[in-house]
Amino acid sequence: MWRGPSRPGPCRSRPGCARPQRGSCCRRPDARGLTPVGAHRLRLALLGWAAAGLLLGLALLRLSPDLAGNVFALATLPVLAVLLRDIVQGLLRGEAGLDLLAALSMAGALALGEELAAAVVALMFAGGSFLEDHARNRARREMAALLARQPRRATRHGPAGLQNVPLAALRPGDRVLVRQGEVVPVDGRSLGPAVLDTAALTGEAIPIALAAGEAIQSGATNAGEAFELEAERSAGDSTLAGIIRLVEQAQASRAPMARLADRWALGFLAATLLIAGTAWLAAADPRRALAVLVVATPCPLILAVPVALIAGLSRAAGAGVLVKSGAALEMLARVRVLLLDKTGTLTEGRVRLLETRPEGSMTPGEVLRLAASLDQASAHPVAAGLVDAARAAGLPLSMPEEVREEAGSGIAGRIEGRAVALGGAGFVAAHGWADAGAAEDGQAPGALRVCVAVDGAPAGLLVLADPLREDAAAMLAAARAAGIRRIVLLSGDRASVAEAVGARLGVDAVLAERSPAEKVAAVLREKPQGPVLMLGDGVNDAPALAAADIGVAMGARGTAASAEAADAVVLVDRIDRLAEAMRIARRARGIALQSVAAGIGLSVLGMMAAAAGWLTPLQGAVLQEAIDVAVILNALRALRG
Repeated sequence: MWRGPSRPGPCRSRPGCARPQRGSCCRRPDARGLTPVGAHRLRLALLGWAAAGLLLGLALLRLSPDLAGNVFALATLPVLAVLLRDIVQGLLRGEAGLDLLAALSMAGALALGEELAAAVVALMFAGGSFLEDHARNRARREMAALLARQPRRATRHGPAGLQNVPLAALRPGDRVLVRQGEVVPVDGRSLGPAVLDTAALTGEAIPIALAAGEAIQSGATNAGEAFELEAERSAGDSTLAGIIRLVEQAQASRAPMARLADRWALGFLAATLLIAGTAWLAAADPRRALAVLVVATPCPLILAVPVALIAGLSRAAGAGVLVKSGAALEMLARVRVLLLDKTGTLTEGRVRLLETRPEGSMTPGEVLRLAASLDQASAHPVAAGLVDAARAAGLPLSMPEEVREEAGSGIAGRIEGRAVALGGAGFVAAHGWADAGAAEDGQAPGALRVCVAVDGAPAGLLVLADPLREDAAAMLAAARAAGIRRIVLLSGDRASVAEAVGARLGVDAVLAERSPAEKVAAVLREKPQGPVLMLGDGVNDAPALAAADIGVAMGARGTAASAEAADAVVLVDRIDRLAEAMRIARRARGIALQSVAAGIGLSVLGMMAAAAGWLTPLQGAVLQEAIDVAVILNALRALRG
């Protein structure tokens, strides 16, 4: 089972607040000392002031041009003052951007008597800032909904009956009642049948039915009758808490693409100032320079990239894949080589009973019942598979006695006074089934046969296997359609088993019997082929996940180590969601690049027209802000399927 990073500390944004640092409750100030709510209100106030001033000035323009000019100037000054403050604070932090162009445009327009143009720039700048803020908030909607899902309290069985306790009070082993419509508060195992709606975690619209004893992740909604579960983790270590922590990391991160956009923006700023200065000198008219500046105010670079990438993170989370950062999302869009672990990734990761072959007078049910009763004392994965199969069949299990287990060989003991032994042929041969090896002849690749002897005589054969996931083949096909050029099965299992799985799925190469160090070496060898994605779930996969360009962990049943080392986590036990996340990432990155190219191209054309004298400062301001609005709306397409 996966868990996220360390638990969040107490909120420091408000004195006395002991709630965790989550985006849904904290209001941490930004670099200007404003909380997100305060910044949003300031943008709204500036937009309202600029709009009101512009409308009033237009109404007075015919009656008194001088008075109208004063009104336009008053509409501009608050926006310019706030912008200058932000620029100074940015410079003190060592940051510079295209906001400087907006400030030069407004100040230059006021200095040259172009008050109407200044008011239009102020309105459009305030409107663009407000629209960008709105776009970011909309892009975070699915993540914010996820943050708000974590319940605050749970219903726990106690000495005095049912108790409503804080979520932090839950401990492993507690029995928790989940009523209809409630969100599962903690990871655990159901103590009875349950019907869960996992749409918020996976995007899957159809509820799933679980039998007693099956694992349940926190964050799902009870879509059926009330049921009880036994907690296996504390609330802070459960799936939903880990998801929330990773969501916050993703929201706070900046992708290399966004940082690259900042560097491009500085180059664009220099080019703009050069074109404006050249136009001024060539025409001996400062209004030409002013027109160039307003056409370039602000730049689509600083709007399109973050909006599109945040939208992509949100969409991926809605599809059941939590990408930890914008950098990981961008890398996910560029992947060309896919390496996959086998056990628990391409296969279900748990042994299932396929067939029971009794010997002599034994019945299939009796063979399974005796074997599963003895295997209750073993921690081996095969033992867990046999016990699960017996319980699913409703067989009554007895307590084993005088148990002796040889690691990797078999287990022996007494059940209801009868001597029972099960394991490999060599082990069982020593307990009365001399020719047990003959029963294993013809074993199919990937299948495991367990011999069972009772009272020194052959009792039967149990055939088990770790079956392929139903969605494995479809996921690989979808991955190729999403741009993957090479797929490699990278496993620590026997070559015969791995090759049988690889042949069935049609992978390009099979690397079997690999140690963790050899898996890392395999990842490094594949990197010349293109960006490498490693998908795994176990502790032995963690080094390879960290070595890959992007590591993706199966979070539903994967280990904490693999999830910590990975750049993204599949929140559900379905690998088909990875191909969907790749498609979302490619689309988000494509939309960001498309928006940047279109916005910059249109801005450059407008700047050339302004430098040639074909656009007035007022016309340039209106044109550029129309471009910015179009760029943001285009970037928001990344939110849609």
